[in-house]
Order: sequence, then structure tokens, then C-alpha cells
Amino acid sequence: MRYGIFSDTHANLEALSAVLQAYRSENIDTYFCLGDTVGYGGSPNECADIVRELAKVTILGNHDAAVSGRMDYSYYYEAARQALDIHASMVSDENMAWLKQLPYQHLVEESDVLLCHGSPVRLEEFEYIFHPDQARECLPIYDKLGHITLIGHSHLCKVFVLTRTGVEEISATDFQLEPDKKYIVSVGSVGQPRDFDNRASYTMYDSDTKTFSFRRIEYDIELAAEKVLRARLEKNFAHRLYIGV
Repeated sequence: MRYGIFSDTHANLEALSAVLQAYRSENIDTYFCLGDTVGYGGSPNECADIVRELAKVTILGNHDAAVSGRMDYSYYYEAARQALDIHASMVSDENMAWLKQLPYQHLVEESDVLLCHGSPVRLEEFEYIFHPDQARECLPIYDKLGHITLIGHSHLCKVFVLTRTGVEEISATDFQLEPDKKYIVSVGSVGQPRDFDNRASYTMYDSDTKTFSFRRIEYDIELAAEKVLRARLEKNFAHRLYIGV
């Protein structure tokens, strides 16, 4: 099976559209979304409509949880809270119902792939994994991890290789899984990359060859930024799209 895995679209229709166009040449069998379809961007309903139809499984992200009333986000900074409030007022009844039922994790048993938004250790806390020390917190639940555990949340592309006793970070480039190790892979962000590369991020996993691939693609940032401003969201949410941070 060839899986298309993407995350953190954040209501960026232009980035999502570019990614889906790129996927069309990759012979994808099944799509998985790792969460945060809403938040920050100007097109929450349009993106939710697409992801709801496309992805076989979509995981609950923290912004999804906030918009759907499933978590307290009063401690978020003001601009983020404002964006979440605006999106909560914008999303359709159908998309709100969809957000309310999204799971925190999903195990694709036939391929031994675990899907989460943040760390699988404390799912409802949406904790980050972007450093080996954070990945090391997963060692006590080693047996509960998939051969590959796929996450989003950090908006960064990262690969951590786990044995029962240690963690090593390797370069976020295409790689093949080894049978006696486990992997935690952060797939980056479709709609708001934060690694100073403003191209949308998307990934693929071939469960037959055990090969994981990273991809990037350019999209219409000007239109995406214009929609952020048109929705009266924080101007920085538009500006950061240009620099990928």
C-alpha cells in the first residue's frame, strides 16, 4: 500500500490544493491526515470539506479540538485565540460534527503504522516531538508504538530512530525502515511550514517496501495570505507564510 500522509493544513486551501495535485502523480492508495485542518488560515470550511472527503482517517489536532470545544485554549496567545474563535463561528454544522468525533490516535494494524497529532505519550496534552529528548519519552511505551509512528504538530520534518534503549535523530530525507527498530516521523506542515522553507510539506509511506518519502511543493502564497487578511485574522499569520516560520 502507498499511503499519502499530511498534517497541519491550517485552513490554507492554496497549499492543500497544490499538495493534492502533486499526490496525483504518486499512485497513492490511501490518505491519512494527522490533524489541524483548521486554525490560522482563511479557508477552514473549504479545507475541512476536502479532508473530510479525502482522508480515510483524520486525527484530532489541538486546533481542531479547540474549535470544536474539546479543549480549553484560554492559555493560548491572543491572536491564536481570536483565530480559533473566528473559525468556530465559520465552520459548517457538518464540519463541526466531524471535528467533534475525530480520534486522538489510530493504529493501521495491517501496516503497523500509528497515527497521532503530537506525542503518543499523553495524547490529550498535544505535546511536541522535535528533539531526541522528547522522542526519548516514548521509550516506556515502545511496545505500543507502530513500526513507524507518524505525527504532526511541530510543523517540522523530523525523523527519530528508536531502539528499546535509545533514540537517534537522522536526516529528514527519504529512508527505508529497518525491521529491528522503530521510527517516529514528524511530517511537517501543509499550510504553515516553520523550517524556513515556505513550500508546502507532504509525505508518503510504502508499506510493501518500507520506504518513507518527504516532498515539498510551491503554492500560491499571495492568495493564501490575502485570504488570511480578508478574514480579519492576525496579519502575522499571513506574513509568516512567505518566510516559512
